[in-house]
Amino acid sequence: MTKTRNEIRFLLNGEDVALSQVAPDETLLDYLRLRRSLRGSKEGCAEGDCGACTVLVGRMTDGKLVYESVNACIRFLGSLDGCHVVTIEHLRGEAGKLHPVQQAMVDFHGSQCGFCTPGFVMSLYGLWMKEPEPADAAIEKALQGNLCRCTGYEAIMRAARAISSYGKVAKDPLAVERAAVMKKLVALRDGLRVEIGTEKHRLIVPADVDDFASILESEQKPTIVAGSTDVGLWVTKHMRDISPVVFIGHLDGLRKISEKDGVVSIGAGVTYTEVFSTLSKRIPALGPLIDRIGGEQVRNMGTIGGNIANGSPIGDTPPPFIALGASLTLRKGKARRTIPLEEFFIAYGKQDRQPGEFVEAVHVPVPAQGSHFAVYKITKRRDEDITAALGAFLLTLARDGTVASIRIAYGGMAATPKRASAVEAALTGKPWTEAAVEAAMTKYAEDFTPLTDMRATAEYRMLAARNLLMRFFAETQGGKAPIQVSRHRAA
Repeated sequence: MTKTRNEIRFLLNGEDVALSQVAPDETLLDYLRLRRSLRGSKEGCAEGDCGACTVLVGRMTDGKLVYESVNACIRFLGSLDGCHVVTIEHLRGEAGKLHPVQQAMVDFHGSQCGFCTPGFVMSLYGLWMKEPEPADAAIEKALQGNLCRCTGYEAIMRAARAISSYGKVAKDPLAVERAAVMKKLVALRDGLRVEIGTEKHRLIVPADVDDFASILESEQKPTIVAGSTDVGLWVTKHMRDISPVVFIGHLDGLRKISEKDGVVSIGAGVTYTEVFSTLSKRIPALGPLIDRIGGEQVRNMGTIGGNIANGSPIGDTPPPFIALGASLTLRKGKARRTIPLEEFFIAYGKQDRQPGEFVEAVHVPVPAQGSHFAVYKITKRRDEDITAALGAFLLTLARDGTVASIRIAYGGMAATPKRASAVEAALTGKPWTEAAVEAAMTKYAEDFTPLTDMRATAEYRMLAARNLLMRFFAETQGGKAPIQVSRHRAA
């Protein structure tokens, strides 16, 4: 029988915390502001978009202590067992002075109304500890998830470039105290299951993956929370009851990345940030896509398995993984089965997952040498926006220039991520020419009947999907794509 304890334990700034009274849907932001009066972190959007609530969370990863920026507004308190939470109140410089990040923001006028400033400071703090002399691209990436409505960002950029002139990372308290913090965090990971609450109003933190599998076999319809970038909004925006909750973001057994025989296997608990290095090197087209999934805070929390398991028709990773021929391992108890990823999605809100079964890993083949792979994301704004339509293409040409094979998958075009089977059939065996592509574009109506919503009209989605195929063709030829345009104009 699994041993349990009835409290979560973590470090908050310089304090040891043990809580036995934790609601399953209590957010870190509410805990900080309402229970601890730490009000530097603000609630701006309550959905992980604006970054005003940004804090750092440190966790042990492969024997190292890694600090990441996260959105406290959608991070649940129950997910913090064994972590170190750092808020802006913990920042301090030498001899009572401001912290280097704070002083740089003051001197370069990086704050105006001040509401968003703590979030910017914490995001820059996390970046500075990893890259004391960051390039502009790294600064912009770190600040993707922080919105400011006053300064126009240039002052903040200047401050970010200057931080190291105010102090050295080696003298920062989180660096000086790292060994002591690591020792505490290792001690907190006692291998026990955490159970808090009674009946349905409770939360569970499994001891390990085997314990997680056991819990799912006995629990009735629990909510599984890995990164909470989706479930967090169920609470903050839709006021849904998510209890009982099983938190799995800490499970090392679901956070492994490996490669064998040209297939990259990614554990379901691996975050976008953790998988970025591997996928951007092995499948370069996926790097820019990952960089456009939310902001840095979302990528630090959101998981590959969560993006697949929730079955959203506009999830960003399923279409490219389907185009690449990925497979999915599902586990129930000790039993496992592996299926093609595209077969996992049955209908809107329905996946091929039995009661007690969970996504354990996804296996993504690296494209063969000489093949062409591309993925394109269509949104209203470039950064931090939800997909309107996303197309992924994998092409292999025969020596005579005909299409030996092609796989095309879209998100945002149907009730599930879906292959463009009729388009693929129209191209297979044909010369890879503009004329053949134009002929195949007429087949999209056989594959998709997109809908109109707040992100795009059905007509726009269909035109965009067709044009992405032409863009893909043009890029394989080293040229620019002629595009179709709508004959209809808004009144």
